Amino acid sequence: MTEPNRPRGLDHLVIGVRDLDAAGRLYEHLGFRVGARNRHPWGTENRIVQFPGAFLELVTVGDPGAIPPHQPHRFSFGAFVRDALARGEGMSMLVLESKDALADAGVFKEREIGDFEPFFFERQAKRPDGSEVRVAFSLAFAENGRAPECGFFTCQQHEPQNFWNLAFQQHPNGTTGLAAAVMVAENPTDHHIFLSAFTGERSLKSNSLGVSAPLPRGRLDILTPHAAFQLFAGEEGAAGPRFAGFVVTVPDLARVRSLLAAGDIPALQVGERIVVPSYAAMGCMVAFEAG
Repeated sequence: MTEPNRPRGLDHLVIGVRDLDAAGRLYEHLGFRVGARNRHPWGTENRIVQFPGAFLELVTVGDPGAIPPHQPHRFSFGAFVRDALARGEGMSMLVLESKDALADAGVFKEREIGDFEPFFFERQAKRPDGSEVRVAFSLAFAENGRAPECGFFTCQQHEPQNFWNLAFQQHPNGTTGLAAAVMVAENPTDHHIFLSAFTGERSLKSNSLGVSAPLPRGRLDILTPHAAFQLFAGEEGAAGPRFAGFVVTVPDLARVRSLLAAGDIPALQVGERIVVPSYAAMGCMVAFEAG
């Protein structure tokens, strides 16, 4: 028997893009500070947008020939990103924080939501002053059979003092945190059992809009297509299951509105939120809410 399944907060979101530099420029126009390009030995490249305790990973395929295939008990991050991009740009993976990836992998196997070996990797990262430091991670993958196009894993930081940096978390749009990841599904309750096992959160909330998992950091909302349209106008689209995008908190929506106008980026006012629809943001809806 593995240890109790403890609630896990949002760690990061994987957002596939075909042109990483163009994505960096877009997110800068959205008012985010975007990090330098990083390369992985398994064929992908990324740029990071960091918040307190969570981040966005803009990722692309840099070297298709270096991507390893999926194997029994081994999840290929590169292959998943490649296949997701073949379907279209946008958010394809949800990542939660981990204190112990090995223990998470054991929980996922016991709960029958994944039987993959934990994956360790390290790379060099650059500080704001240009100096290089080591960062290292262990990943534990899960899979939701009812949402095969959505990826899920947890991420354990081995050198957090080298990764998190307050200077990288200062954004022109004033973002203070990652509030939510948004998923769309025709029947959100179909994912209740998986969601409880993956997040470790038992007090999930269900209503006419869908299912919500309040987490130690942020939340995951699984909405019906109609609810997604109500809350994030213009995001009804396909029924899913699919990831639609994310929500960040900002202190001043007027500042966001001004930045988006200056960058000539389409945006909608939906209730108390400003929404940049997926068609204007490389397939990933971006929503700003006051908080």
